[in-house]
Amino acid sequence: MIRLPAIVTSNFTRIGRCLLALSVLLASNRLADASDLRLSPIVKAVQKASPAVVNIHGRKTVRNRSVGRPAQPSERLVNGMGTGILFDERGYILTNYHVVQGVASIIVTRHDQSTHTATLIARDTPSDLAIIKINTNGPLPIVRTGDSSSLMPGETVIAVGNAYGYQHTVTRGIISALNRDVQVNETQRYGNLIQTDASINPGNSGGPLLNIDGEMIGVNVAVRIGAQGIGFAIPSNDALDIAARLLFEAGPPTTLGLDATTRYSSNSSRYIVSRVHTDSSAAIQGVKSGDVILNVAGVPIRNRLDYERALLRTTSGTPVSIALQREAKTFNVHLLRSGSAVLPTPVTKRAWDELGVRTTTVARGRLGAHQKRYRGGLRVVAIREGSPAAKNGIRPHDVLLGIHKWETVNLDNLSYVLSSSEYKNKTPLKFYLLRDQQVLFGHLATVPGP
Repeated sequence: MIRLPAIVTSNFTRIGRCLLALSVLLASNRLADASDLRLSPIVKAVQKASPAVVNIHGRKTVRNRSVGRPAQPSERLVNGMGTGILFDERGYILTNYHVVQGVASIIVTRHDQSTHTATLIARDTPSDLAIIKINTNGPLPIVRTGDSSSLMPGETVIAVGNAYGYQHTVTRGIISALNRDVQVNETQRYGNLIQTDASINPGNSGGPLLNIDGEMIGVNVAVRIGAQGIGFAIPSNDALDIAARLLFEAGPPTTLGLDATTRYSSNSSRYIVSRVHTDSSAAIQGVKSGDVILNVAGVPIRNRLDYERALLRTTSGTPVSIALQREAKTFNVHLLRSGSAVLPTPVTKRAWDELGVRTTTVARGRLGAHQKRYRGGLRVVAIREGSPAAKNGIRPHDVLLGIHKWETVNLDNLSYVLSSSEYKNKTPLKFYLLRDQQVLFGHLATVPGP
């Protein structure tokens, strides 16, 4: 047998070890490359958004009719399901109103499988949106929002939801079209919807439609019965504006003495002061129309929903720290919250003192299926305990359509009612209101002032 010199054997050994190390390194790189390929933009988007998505379950009573003659109404219990989106760390959730409508106990399951009982905070029937809230021991993850005004047909979108009760089901597709108007039934019509071919099934309602960056750009709301690949979502800009209004109406009426509006541009948004109330805290501190609100009470502000969320952290009579920008210069002011959502007027004071209601104007377009019949109304945002309104069954969120023979489209109409001889003679006046798309009526036993 031929023996190689020791130096040659040593070199072979070193070469073998190097080849082995190289093969291990190449294998490791292949595994890393495979892992990177699997972690696609869609996977990353889902991972970002999923912790803020919740599943909603509940039982509700529905009415049906037998096929016999005459038809006899009956009731049955059904299991409801849907999806919600956490938009505030304290447990505030945005969903579709039809998901929680009539549900006695709203059960929410979070991404970590913890379950909570939610409370209905506010709802808007024409848009089919509602806010519910769960209690939490600490801050919860919230969804990141995108600008739905910049969406393009053909771009990739992702739906996450409780499809047929299968929690956190993920589907993907593209934006098929924008600005769709959809009539679902006799009482529910949606406008300006996003159309997508991402699979949206029963149970997806109220869940997010995401862009490729994992930002919510829509709220899934409806499917086309009998069609495949046709689903619809409310644009996020519209949904956030409605959610902000619902938070405002649900909370105690307060103001910082200014009005502002959200402006979108280049995939970003700013919340800009549009009006400063005369003699208000904002006016005294020198706030001007055109100032950009950057921060309120430590919360960064991009839109009205951020603003209303920030005000939830403050209390009436307490100075609120506001960071503003004017012509590229940043400055801070401390504004005092007043106890009224609007500057008090004689009619609003009388309505509160004598009827026990505080209202905001509702345009005809917000009345859903009833907008052809009524020109608008006054939404009840607060009820004084023990007042005539409370005793006669009027509730917050009701829309007052008319009193006696007069419509109540605005405060001028209400002022006319309060000045009428029928009201002054303490005549019980018939009122009409809209509640959950039903027109109801009653008789208001008024207590006019001196």
